[in-house]
Amino acid sequence: MTKQRPNSTSKAQPVQPAEPLARANRERRDPAHGSRTRARPPSPPASQVRRSTYYEAVGLYERGLEALQRHDYRAAVEQLNSVLRLYPEEKELHERVHLYLNICERQATPQEAAPVTVQERLYAATLAINGTRYDEALRHLRLVRDEDPDNDHALYMLAVAHAQRQEPAEAIAHLERAVRLNPENRAIARHDPDLDPLRGNEAFRAALDGTAAPRTFDRQRPSAARTKSGR
Repeated sequence: MTKQRPNSTSKAQPVQPAEPLARANRERRDPAHGSRTRARPPSPPASQVRRSTYYEAVGLYERGLEALQRHDYRAAVEQLNSVLRLYPEEKELHERVHLYLNICERQATPQEAAPVTVQERLYAATLAINGTRYDEALRHLRLVRDEDPDNDHALYMLAVAHAQRQEPAEAIAHLERAVRLNPENRAIARHDPDLDPLRGNEAFRAALDGTAAPRTFDRQRPSAARTKSGR
């Protein structure tokens, strides 16, 4: 018995190799257009996106905060400004840097001592009027009036502050009392441009009627140049 020979025509066909994996990963079919496009590489982890300069900038930032905690504001400003100057690309740090720079500047700026005496308050009120800070001037002047109700200088300046705030009733009331305490204030008020908002007021004109009397005591007087010279 002879073995059956395989039919020469039934030879197994060689298996075609599958498309290489690398090529499959590189190419994909665009379902919208039916064309082949290259696949985008996956985004690297966030830890690999950080620039090396980021950690250097953070180091400076942290040293600035340490100096701030020690109340060494000059060193803190120097370190924080270095972050802005040396690492302009690290925008995410800049907002926090500016926040702490503002704190340093406020802490490092010397605060002026609050006026205590009558003369200090009158001077502070004069500066406030010069700077058109009438609310501030009124605070100082009211303290003077409470301590020294017959201080005609303070009363005259109260008239000025209220006049500039367009408060004629308060201004004229203070001016009338300042004139009663020292009639020379009448002559000063006639030419004081700070009282110009009152010129059309009949009560103001009535307060200026009469002549100036001699001064009975020596005191620094407000004058037309008072709010210009700071005296």
